[in-house]
Amino acid sequence: MVPDTTTSPRTGRQELLTALGEIEQRVLWLSAATIDHANRVRPNPTGLKVGGHQASCASMVSIMTTLWFHELTADDRVSVKPHASPALHAVNHLLGELPAEALTTLRSFGGLQSYPSRTKDADPVDYSTGSVGIGATAPIWGALARRYVEGRFPGAGTGRQYALLGDAELDEGACWEAVQDPMVAGLGEVVWIVDLNRQSLDRVVPALSAERLAGMFEAAGWQVLTLKYGEQLTELFSRPGGEALRTRLDTMGNPEYQRLLRCTPAELRDRLPGTGSTREPLERLIATLDDDALHSAVRNLGGHDLGALLDAYAAIDDTRPTVILAYTVKGRGLHSEGHPQNHSSLLTRDQLADLATRTGADLDDPWRPLPADSAAARLCAERAGELRRPPVERITPPPVPTDFGRTPGGTGTTQQAFGRALLDLSRSAPEAAARVVTVSPDVSSSTNLGGWLNKVGVWSPTERVDWFADDAETILHWRENPTGQHVELGIAETNLVGLLGELGATWSRWGQPLLPIGIMYDPFVNRALEPWQFGIYAGGQSLLVGTPSGVTLAPEGGAHQSITTPSLGLEQPGCTTWEPAFAQDTEWCVLAALSLLGRPDGGSAYLRLSTRPVDQSLAAVPADPAARERRRRQAVAGAYGLRRAEGTPDVTLAAMGAMVPEALAAADRLASLGVAADVVCVTSPGLLFRATQARRGLDDAPQWILDQAFPADRAAPLVTLLDGHPHTLAFLGTVHNTPVTPLGVTHFGQSGALDEVYRHHGIDTESVVRAALDLTHRP
Repeated sequence: MVPDTTTSPRTGRQELLTALGEIEQRVLWLSAATIDHANRVRPNPTGLKVGGHQASCASMVSIMTTLWFHELTADDRVSVKPHASPALHAVNHLLGELPAEALTTLRSFGGLQSYPSRTKDADPVDYSTGSVGIGATAPIWGALARRYVEGRFPGAGTGRQYALLGDAELDEGACWEAVQDPMVAGLGEVVWIVDLNRQSLDRVVPALSAERLAGMFEAAGWQVLTLKYGEQLTELFSRPGGEALRTRLDTMGNPEYQRLLRCTPAELRDRLPGTGSTREPLERLIATLDDDALHSAVRNLGGHDLGALLDAYAAIDDTRPTVILAYTVKGRGLHSEGHPQNHSSLLTRDQLADLATRTGADLDDPWRPLPADSAAARLCAERAGELRRPPVERITPPPVPTDFGRTPGGTGTTQQAFGRALLDLSRSAPEAAARVVTVSPDVSSSTNLGGWLNKVGVWSPTERVDWFADDAETILHWRENPTGQHVELGIAETNLVGLLGELGATWSRWGQPLLPIGIMYDPFVNRALEPWQFGIYAGGQSLLVGTPSGVTLAPEGGAHQSITTPSLGLEQPGCTTWEPAFAQDTEWCVLAALSLLGRPDGGSAYLRLSTRPVDQSLAAVPADPAARERRRRQAVAGAYGLRRAEGTPDVTLAAMGAMVPEALAAADRLASLGVAADVVCVTSPGLLFRATQARRGLDDAPQWILDQAFPADRAAPLVTLLDGHPHTLAFLGTVHNTPVTPLGVTHFGQSGALDEVYRHHGIDTESVVRAALDLTHRP
């Protein structure tokens, strides 16, 4: 236990604890009543289960009450575990942020969300949660993002970043990847409070060890505060037989302890003493307790002791991250408390009526406010004023140019073009470049970020000595200081996209827009996809760059050859995907992606790049300024006609990314066979798909790109080609209802030379020619 160091400037400690106790009971009631209304009161003509988690809310009530009604400041941010969302709504209702009628809309269409949502809830929510592990780690990346913003664009202020999480959430590896990342140890504003109720969805966890968890956090440099027992049990430990009681509880397995919570006082007197040497002294000790005292003592854990929680908050060391391991009872105060299957159970009508009586609420008027003259109501009003945040003044991001005006020549890769585009941005648009922050998981040098890093430096809260600055053979200069614009994390992609999401949300949190870019190997994008898409759902806008990609990574073998990533733009809401073929297209698409970031009407983007050297003259970029601008608009919109055959085409070859040279070579071969082939360079399958949906009245996206890239008078059978799964472009046959043969990669790759690997997957020039001849029925 931590020492009692908390005093209140508003009132004496006991008066404060009494008021907090009244609020705690009302939060318990409101969270349970909100879930009950959603399931039993609101009409449900379909009979579909609505759901909710009364027990999960109950275990958090004490923690949330002490936080919001005593500890938090307006600058603090809190991530609330998903299943405690009704408790969060109850808290915000008591603070005057949410009207009573809103509590009747939980899980209804357009109402309060099942899990806290920054973008969909009418309720003030700091962090969207709902995907296990992400809500826990988000405040870590939020703290880092706030520090970055404050260092470059003052105004983000200070404040702690809290995560309220369940103990089962610590099973997620993403939590431990974040806890031990080298960038995290100095984030003293990060506080995790673990609801240690020792239950998961299905059962009591048999071997959960707080001591083991504490050791893991301590090894990562975190402060650990453990709240195991409350004031009543602590006092009992000091009595004769008290040490035996402590020993018995400390050595008792989780399932046995949970079973005690379901016992009558008579059963407790028989079960609690156990069978060992503690039995006799324990029997004498509990004989001095009446039934009510014994009943309450068994469940008197630190996570429900208001005073112990206040003391823990006062003991937080703001020089390093802190975790508070708060022992709790799942379902505390409900008839289902401690039951192994209480996760989503609902109180009966009689049980709810009993809860109303015990908490001072009214079953027939569930949203009745606290008595206006009560200390609890006064504390709610006082805290509402203290926690109210002023409106955020949002700064419009600086304009991003659309074209640097130069045409790349020679031979180059799209990966190289990306690195060059960042440097060109710093020269052509320094105000926009100042908002760029790049993030990578230890792959900066291998993804062509070297020039950018040498120019802008690496971000660090404090300046560090670069001991290789005077080494003549050092090409990548690792200058770490608070003005750097690159953040290097350990090699964990989930950390990268977690930070990316928070950097992409600074425009809405503090009004300061950033242009965050994350770079990782494309084969590992799928590993990071779920937390990245959750960041998009939460309002984070960023550019994710996957490079290098596909089976074009021939020597790397199947383990490093991505297949499914090209279709992200088709399937991920709030994200535009581009896969350019040429350096010029890459520049245009990067600039278009950056222009989407940091604004209410913006969105995220994904670029899939390649290390395949390509002759840039194949791009045939128009020299005329008007024609060049037309090409740019088409490339950014999703596709452009790269080569048109004379007269009416017999076939159209629609290729994307690294495969465009094969399509051009196939067009030449087909021409020699008397088959006229158009070649269309696809840059964004997602934008083209939206355009086809809009043509059918199923989307509001612009349609003009279809008429320019696939004009009706040139409609012909299609061969689609990409270094990825062929379904990505298969829909193009619906543009004019033409036959289509989609070529791509459908199985794991092989190591080898590029021509061998392409031939193995049927995406080489020969395969394209054969597919075109089959479609045109040529001999």
